[in-house]
Amino acid sequence: MTTARRSLLTAAVLAPLLIGVTACGYGSNNSSDDSGTPADRENAGDVLSVDNVNIGYFANITHATAVIGLQDGGLIERELGGTTFTPSIFNAGPSAIEALNGDSIDVTFIGPNPAINGWAQSGGRNLRIVSGAASGGASLVVNPDRISGLDDLEGATLATPQLGNTQDVALLSYLADQGFDVDPTTGAGEVDVVRIANAEIPTAFEGGDIDGAWVPEPTAAKLINQGAVEILDEAELWENGQYVVTHVIAAQSFLEEHPDVVEAIIRGVVRTNAWINEHPEEAKEQFNAAIAALPGGSELPAEVLDPAFDHVEFLNDPLADSLRISAESTVNAGLLDEVDLAGIYDLSLLNRVLAEEGLEPVSDGGLGVE
Repeated sequence: MTTARRSLLTAAVLAPLLIGVTACGYGSNNSSDDSGTPADRENAGDVLSVDNVNIGYFANITHATAVIGLQDGGLIERELGGTTFTPSIFNAGPSAIEALNGDSIDVTFIGPNPAINGWAQSGGRNLRIVSGAASGGASLVVNPDRISGLDDLEGATLATPQLGNTQDVALLSYLADQGFDVDPTTGAGEVDVVRIANAEIPTAFEGGDIDGAWVPEPTAAKLINQGAVEILDEAELWENGQYVVTHVIAAQSFLEEHPDVVEAIIRGVVRTNAWINEHPEEAKEQFNAAIAALPGGSELPAEVLDPAFDHVEFLNDPLADSLRISAESTVNAGLLDEVDLAGIYDLSLLNRVLAEEGLEPVSDGGLGVE
């Protein structure tokens, strides 16, 4: 990519990114009325150990557990009883980690690599992974007129949602494994990697500014609906086709002070995932309605919603072994030095909830808190 083309693309992307951050309440607490949290909670039940909890998530299908469970009357909201919540919606994980570090959120749904980076940057003092949420749902999709397949990536311009986010690391690691020289920070190299907010990637693709993207759902399905083709489903790179794409993290201080609140959220996650898996068609409808209700949101057409939803597996297991591999990929991509992940998980509350629900416990892969 030429310097001029990269500068124009960067300028076009920065403005909507900033608008999106402001609109989602990043760095501030949204009011209950603006966020969709019910204003009348008189019949909701007892307040837990804190009046309000700040919860982050993304408006992606890979975060459908949160999108559905945090609706008015959703199962996560119900489990919180009289404790209200303030949601913050992010484009990608690094912004959510910044908010967690800045005490703007207490709990967030997030991908593996931002959690790993946040853990490393704080020396293991800022967060714990407390539950899984989803596996899969990410792909490399390209313009078939410009790229014929995986052997035809040299000179291409590929987008990811944000520097250091889970799909960004996956793409950089894949390119490194294929022998391509790419600067991990600037994205310049034999394949150019540009970082664009998920919501803006379809516009960049349609305008010819990018040749393809490694993105989560529903962005991948949107691009395919615009004429892109999938040349790599990330699941193909993982044993059994499973890898963590979304899990739940809590600020360590919040987890220590309010374990009842975190447990309520986890119980809501487990019950929401069960409901989604038992009622997939209704889940799609609820997801669509929730996305359409967001500022500037709109419903996804069936040709995007259906394949995107089918591409994601909703499960409670955080797939700890895949996190370990993700950390190795982050190092391989040149975005992180070696990091000790021991203690990044605290699955005690999750396994308590799973036992109550008659489900099998899950493993922390030897990376749990002692």
